[in-house]
Amino acid sequence: MLTLDDFDYALPPGRIAQTPLPERSASRLLVMRGAALEDRGIRDLPALLAPGDLLVMNDTRVIHARLFGCKDTGGRVEVLVERIAADGEVIAQLRASKPPRPGSRLRLEEAFDAEVLGRIGEFWRLTFDGEAIALIERHGRLPLPPYIAHAAAPADEERYQTVFARPSKEGGSVAAPTAGLHFDPPLLAALAARGVGTAHLTLHVGAGTFQPVRVQNLGEHRMHKERYVVPQAAVDAVDACRSRGGRVVAVGTTTLRTLETAAWDGELTAGAGESELFVTPGFDFKVVDVLLTNFHLPKSTLLMLVSAFGGMDNIRAAYRHAITHNYRFFSYGDAMLIHRQHEI
Repeated sequence: MLTLDDFDYALPPGRIAQTPLPERSASRLLVMRGAALEDRGIRDLPALLAPGDLLVMNDTRVIHARLFGCKDTGGRVEVLVERIAADGEVIAQLRASKPPRPGSRLRLEEAFDAEVLGRIGEFWRLTFDGEAIALIERHGRLPLPPYIAHAAAPADEERYQTVFARPSKEGGSVAAPTAGLHFDPPLLAALAARGVGTAHLTLHVGAGTFQPVRVQNLGEHRMHKERYVVPQAAVDAVDACRSRGGRVVAVGTTTLRTLETAAWDGELTAGAGESELFVTPGFDFKVVDVLLTNFHLPKSTLLMLVSAFGGMDNIRAAYRHAITHNYRFFSYGDAMLIHRQHEI
């Protein structure tokens, strides 16, 4: 039985990238085929893929989901928006010295009010005095991950967003799909010239992505739900890729989870829904052949996912190699190109 400790490793704090490199595509790339490792760069990606392969990317946009303010009692409060419901209700994480009362009001960013409706699990239900997404984007702050020590700066507004991110009426993400941060227009042009196709889907990353796994027995862990949309164009692109003998390359764990969720019954289908897919070793992958992904936190569900995809021993060895060879970790860090265990 797998436990949380099976996915732990020691990471020197200096390996955590605090700022992005000057150029998006300047990051290093650790290529993993089974137990074999190769040090390359993101700009080598066109040479590492074949004509006919398909890159599938998550086009979600990071919203200004972090808001500071005060309760009507005067106490300070921090709100991290998780999602905006169809009726405009806001589901959020809330940090305060004392939990607010249902019916109480919050003054956020000295700009607008929110009413506390109640609590659902670890999240709170709020309503804003106005259109939620407009107020968030106008007054909120970019929610950089907790392991990045500085507050969001103007440079982060551009760099903590993929070049192919698209606005959504449903809001967006509270964290970037970080594997996509490595792509810039010259790299995308080089991939197209190589004959590598691209397709897009959407998964809005929720605040639960930063929540630690709190149980040793992984069978007891429950994933947070995240909204996704798989358009018919993406399904058609995957089918065409298969028919020509190409490989489906997921750009990021969010893309992989979305594709595998949408293929849960065995066939990839278009549609919208909520994913709470928890991928651990032994998972039967139905769609993705190759995964481009950043390096992930110890004991995280994302580390479990890549271990399932590339093999636990292989991933452990790759992470040891990355630490020894000074790779940069997490959101603003370097990347791996992982071939699925039987795709060697």
